[in-house]
Amino acid sequence: MTLLQTVILAIVQGLTEFLPISSSGHLVLVPYLFDWADQGLAFDVAVHFGSLVAVCIFFRKDLASLLAGGVQALGGNVKTPESRFALAIALGTVPAALAGLFLSSFIADRLRDPTVIVYTLSGYGILMAIADRYGRRERKMASVGFTDALIIGLAQALALVPGTSRSGVTITAARILGFERLDAARFSFLLSAPVILLAAAYKFVELLTNGATVAWAQLGFGALVACIVAYLSIEFFMRFVSRIGLVPFAIYRVVLAAVILYVLV
Repeated sequence: MTLLQTVILAIVQGLTEFLPISSSGHLVLVPYLFDWADQGLAFDVAVHFGSLVAVCIFFRKDLASLLAGGVQALGGNVKTPESRFALAIALGTVPAALAGLFLSSFIADRLRDPTVIVYTLSGYGILMAIADRYGRRERKMASVGFTDALIIGLAQALALVPGTSRSGVTITAARILGFERLDAARFSFLLSAPVILLAAAYKFVELLTNGATVAWAQLGFGALVACIVAYLSIEFFMRFVSRIGLVPFAIYRVVLAAVILYVLV
């Protein structure tokens, strides 16, 4: 890849990973519009790692509390709010981890298709708008239970299908369960951290074992750009989601689906 491709794709990944508009939909459309070759596994690993670093920096206090709760839970103390929340995050991570382990090859071979992305972008976008418009807004993140975590975790597993959007589908599930917008977003982003870490680690091992030549400097730069843009996109979303809601993002998804349908299908 050229430096320009690296910058543009890293910006697209960082911007769309945490906004509920589907990074995969954009990463299909952008290379097609510019007639670029597939960016490859190494680049995916780099920009996902950059996105993970952005989450860790932005939610460092929440993650520190989460880690403390995890230590408490491992020590047998499961009665503190921190340990229960850590267990809830762990439970919510299981569905996506299992789906990624057993279904990733099938999804990559069968579902990375523009037609699928059109349906997932528009379908989940409409569902997101309905959930945001009619969902209750009374629950805080502190009230997350194991059932809530499992339901939202199952929704996160659906995000393996291109065009779904991890943040979009998990925030939608949380809104359906009655969580306020800001708390739904916070839980969604915290839940994403273990999954992104597992996916990046898996891809990194795959990258090291396939014997391919890696342009580490270029990938490091791409990761840095993705990290900066992802941090800014999280900050924007967390600052304005309570005021603007999710409907504008849902409208954007439907419009993007129409563009992909027109351009690619």
